[in-house]
Amino acid sequence: MTADPGWQLLVDELDRVHAMERKVDFWLRDDDAIEPTALLDRLLLLAASHAVPVTLAVPPAPATEALARRIAGAGDVGVAAHGWAHLNHAPPEEKKQELGAHRSHAVILDELRCGVERLQTLFPEHFVPMLVPPWNRIDPALLQRLPEVGFSVLSVFGPEKTSPFPLINTHVDVMDWRGTRGCRDHRLIIADIVERMRRVCGGIEGKEDQSGRTVGLLTHHLVHDGAVWDFLEELFAVTAGHPGCQWRQTRDLIDR
Repeated sequence: MTADPGWQLLVDELDRVHAMERKVDFWLRDDDAIEPTALLDRLLLLAASHAVPVTLAVPPAPATEALARRIAGAGDVGVAAHGWAHLNHAPPEEKKQELGAHRSHAVILDELRCGVERLQTLFPEHFVPMLVPPWNRIDPALLQRLPEVGFSVLSVFGPEKTSPFPLINTHVDVMDWRGTRGCRDHRLIIADIVERMRRVCGGIEGKEDQSGRTVGLLTHHLVHDGAVWDFLEELFAVTAGHPGCQWRQTRDLIDR
């Protein structure tokens, strides 16, 4: 058991969930994998050392055969489509979007269809029918047409909202994008995890979110600093094997 008061908050919450005879599903989505790198190796090896599955959000257009060779045979790695090319088509005054209302639906859906086909070809063992929009943004009018091009679930960032299409979101980001662009304060990340756990598994007052008992962690291996790696190592050590939670493969969450 960790002696750090921040981590103890997480341990206490896991213990509380277990005492309620419940279990929280953790899952890890890491964005922007295109090719093998030392940083990707570090993430995959760290996760594997704790039996933590990883879902890589891969832009299909620039994805390489070298990446396919790197993860071949890795049972705990899934591959989701991270848009098509991870290119911004919004004007400078708007937030970045690849799948926004700036192009025709026909063009976007054709790209996404090609993306599914390319990832199925490159990663036949690992592909999962999940769309991860670049910058976590998508034109809502596209959602009902995603099954046409091979998707069964969407993943963005934040609490799941009412949607015409199934959602498996990430909820906790380790990166301080608007500040240091390094790791957020560990205590703040832990607080976000605990808050999400209480939302989906019944808080102290007993109210429970019905969106599913999932806590999605969002990482970007290419920009991690030392504090991110330290956080992930401690998080995996604290959670792996604890009876109050389990780390799940994306395919299992989709099937459920």
